[in-house]
Amino acid sequence: MKNTLTILCLLITTALFSQTKLYVNPNYYVSKTKTIAILPLRVQVKLRPKQLKDFTSEQIAQMDKDESLDIQKGMYTWFLTRKKRGTMLVEVQNPARTNALLKKNGIDIYSNEEYLPSELGKILGVETLITGTFETSKPMSTGAAVGLAVLTGGLFATNSAIMNMDFTSTIDDELVVNYNKKIKGSLGSDAQDLINILMRKVSRRIPYTK
Repeated sequence: MKNTLTILCLLITTALFSQTKLYVNPNYYVSKTKTIAILPLRVQVKLRPKQLKDFTSEQIAQMDKDESLDIQKGMYTWFLTRKKRGTMLVEVQNPARTNALLKKNGIDIYSNEEYLPSELGKILGVETLITGTFETSKPMSTGAAVGLAVLTGGLFATNSAIMNMDFTSTIDDELVVNYNKKIKGSLGSDAQDLINILMRKVSRRIPYTK
């Protein structure tokens, strides 16, 4: 009963304090895509001044990177679940392969804006890329959250997140979907909870699902 009430509170809080902007290219056809690759999002964990004093700039940068990889894995798991349910129309490349191929070609997985989607698509062997940014006031990756809790006595800023995500065709560099979502309130306990919340609505509108 307690878990049920917690989930209900989470859903109510999210519904009341979320904003979503979604653009879907009306001229794009899903038949162009066989495989999607998820690139690590550019992440920024915004800490309070009292929290920042407990970390070096290197530690904060590493926290952002760890968060980015956790979100990438969370999105991959989310898409795999839809694939098993039969609602995902395309394949999704394993992030381990995505990151390995980028590194093999000398590309920083956390910073690749200087490359065209078509250039990255040739390296990865995919027709669509997912890229974007993510800002949060509280780390969602388990390691970062635990470490911050120990150093700050569990005093986090109010949970909030802003995700701006693009699905871009690597065939012609055209934007297929832009998804911008802002949430204030309870976001769940880890990256997978966060992705489930953020992706729930967009899944009904993107051309890669049914």
